Amino acid sequence: MAWDEWEQLKQEAAQRHGTQMQLNQYLPGDGPAAPSTSAVTAGLQSNKQAWNKAGEGVGGLREGLGKALTQLADGQQGADAAGCLTAGAQKDVYGSWSRYVRSVDERCGSVKEALERAGHDLLRTDDAVRGAFTAIDSRYADTHAVGGQAPGR
Repeated sequence: MAWDEWEQLKQEAAQRHGTQMQLNQYLPGDGPAAPSTSAVTAGLQSNKQAWNKAGEGVGGLREGLGKALTQLADGQQGADAAGCLTAGAQKDVYGSWSRYVRSVDERCGSVKEALERAGHDLLRTDDAVRGAFTAIDSRYADTHAVGGQAPGR
């Protein structure tokens, strides 16, 4: 085969393959019905439905927490300081746990809102999403245990 024939075959092959479909023909976020991508997300695909589902999952925890608060209150009925040495300590523990469960409930609500907002604003930067969760962490920081430890421990 002569060199000229070889060049002609290569040129014909290039013309045949130039009109075929390419899978990578769309820029990120430009494809039909594709999950959203952007320069902000560096090509990471996401969709609002996934964020909302995560928010619903966290929000669903609140029902169980409400039941826990009710059971705590029911268990407290009839417990008073008269006639029982540990009733005072039990009252402190009850108050502590009641506040803690309410705080966890509020925290779940805040996380739910943050997840749903992140899904709504898919193009928010990682720093903005991280900032929302950092604000939640600082607001609902765990507290030290009440009682139960000797001084100096």
